[in-house]
This record gives sequence, C-alpha cells and structure tokens, in this order.
Amino acid sequence: LCFHLPVLSALTADRDARALYLFPTKALARDQEASVRTLLEEASRAGGGPALGSAVVYDGDTPGDARRAARERGGIVLTNPDMLQAGILPHHASWARTMQNLKYVVVDEMHTYRGVFGSHVANVLRRLKRAAAFHGAKPTFIGATATIGNPRAHAARLFGEPESEIELIAKSGAPRGDRRFF
Repeated sequence: LCFHLPVLSALTADRDARALYLFPTKALARDQEASVRTLLEEASRAGGGPALGSAVVYDGDTPGDARRAARERGGIVLTNPDMLQAGILPHHASWARTMQNLKYVVVDEMHTYRGVFGSHVANVLRRLKRAAAFHGAKPTFIGATATIGNPRAHAARLFGEPESEIELIAKSGAPRGDRRFF
C-alpha cells in the first residue's frame, strides 16, 4: 500500500490523474495487474463514486486495442523499462493525455536497477522526465525496495535528484503481534 495510497488519493482527487508503474520484468507487471485492478475496484466501491480508472499492462504482449485503451484511458499503466523506452517515449505525442496528467511514477523492485541495467533505467527515467515536462507535468517518483542497504543514495542516482531531495520512508506501519525472545 505504500505506493498505492498516494496514487489512489490522486485518482480520487482528479479523475484525469495518471500513474505509471515500472516493474523490472513484464512478468512481474502481469503478476501485479490483477491486484491493482482489485484495489481500484474496492477503492471505488468504498468511495461510493464512479470508478477510479483502470489498470492496464502495456508490454510487448498487449494487443492493439488494449494499447489504445492504455494511452487514452489508463489511470495506471503497468510496464517495464524496455517498453517505456521503446514503446512509449518515442511516441509520447500519442501519449499526451497520460503525459499531461502524469502525477506519479512508481519504480518497484528498485534494488534490481544497478550496474549496466541500472544506468540504462536511470537514463530512461531522465527521458521520461523530459517528455513529461514537455507536456507540462512534473510527476512525483516513488521507489520501492525491501532489500537494499542504501535506498536514499540509490534512489538519488536512479532518479537523477540530489540525495537531500529524496524522502526515505523506512519504518513499517504494518500491524504485528507481540514478540517474545527466549
């Protein structure tokens, strides 16, 4: 929920708001699709209002009509860095509605973006920032990782921001039972 809540809040406040979720592999994006759709449906029902938008996977296996739906109506577009680089950014003009209303970019499994792959993704994210700015948007970037020792420094390099501009949320608010050590 750490990155879903701000996205849901943005979609509730502005029905034109858009979010882009990046996963390191298309399989992971496909795995997350159903849970994101369920979350959107439950949030819409709980709010008693119209649907908060849709969640659409945009990858090499996405059929043409679903690609068009992602461009035109996708509240949350789930993809991977390679598809962002090859399928979305070169055609950012046809993604104008998404780019103009892009509020959040979620980069999940951030610890996987290191080495050559990490530098590639960092440059793709810089290109995404330029395309969003061209369309008048300045999205907030959210990185999620549970297995990295230096998340703030890593996010600063990946997102091309000063480390002082990165807010680290490292404390879990999840409920848990009492623990006893013997």
